[in-house]
Amino acid sequence: MSNPTCTAPSTARIVRSRLSSLVASVALCVSFAMPATPVLAQAQDANPLRLIVPYPPGGGTDRAARLVGEALQSRLNQTVIVENVTGVGGRLAMRQFASAPADANVLLIANPALMVVAPKVFKSNGYDPDKDYQPVSIVTTYEFAVAVGTRVPVREFRHLMAWLRANPEKASVGVPAAGSLPHFFALMLAEQAQVKAEVIGYKGSAPLSTDLIGGHVPVAIDAYETLLPQHEAGKLRILATSGARRVLPDLPTLKEVGTPIVAEGWNVFVARSTMPADKVERLSREIAAVMATPAMREKFAAMKAAPVSMNRAQSVAMIESFRKAWVPAIDKAGLKFD
Repeated sequence: MSNPTCTAPSTARIVRSRLSSLVASVALCVSFAMPATPVLAQAQDANPLRLIVPYPPGGGTDRAARLVGEALQSRLNQTVIVENVTGVGGRLAMRQFASAPADANVLLIANPALMVVAPKVFKSNGYDPDKDYQPVSIVTTYEFAVAVGTRVPVREFRHLMAWLRANPEKASVGVPAAGSLPHFFALMLAEQAQVKAEVIGYKGSAPLSTDLIGGHVPVAIDAYETLLPQHEAGKLRILATSGARRVLPDLPTLKEVGTPIVAEGWNVFVARSTMPADKVERLSREIAAVMATPAMREKFAAMKAAPVSMNRAQSVAMIESFRKAWVPAIDKAGLKFD
């Protein structure tokens, strides 16, 4: 049997073949591109926007990030991925975020505990909020609340103070994270009650609420919006809140009951300090626009949160105001962790 003969194609045939392939490729691209999204949106889809949550799923910070992520995905026509990175009271996520690639398409949702308190009380914090990050947009504000489990026989804040003094061996207070702002509130309450209370730092709001409801910790201080659903369900009792005015007619403020605490927390999306300014401003505008929609306000109201629409400049101003109000008190407490 004779071997087949292979004849090299002519240059003209090669050119015609490549030209035909190119035309076919262009036609195929046009056929898919015409009904699809703009080229810019397609490029964004190839590089998803990641939203990092430093706490476990289920808490107020996690729910806020997921609502914003869902709305941004529709608005930007871009894939948005929410990731929970938990550990050491949220600081693990902050450290990892600080060392992310300079061009990473990532935002992280933070709060006063991570942006203001932790850098003052942890000796090896692992990040500098002023050097490593830049605020993008505050999306919610919230008050804090003091609550007790149903097994604690008190229904008013003054009765709680008396109960702590009468039961010093049971004087423990749970907070969502060691070194958080509620941690300082707990120390202030213990001082007022004239007892040496044990402050227990949890790994987020969800396990704290579980232990409070289960009777494993008698008292908790956390975000009001986080505790309210269980309060309404009769599974725990909120005794007072940290705002300047009452959020419910039958719930006094801490100031009303003689505790000098008036504080409001916030959830803020931050970017790496290396993210270009124009991109930060764009994301700030988009998040603020999302938060201003009636649909988003209804969703946050349903989860008992207070949504706000803030651009970058407004967010920076609120964080600075918080620092001026609370850093002196934090320094005065002298609380330090390794």
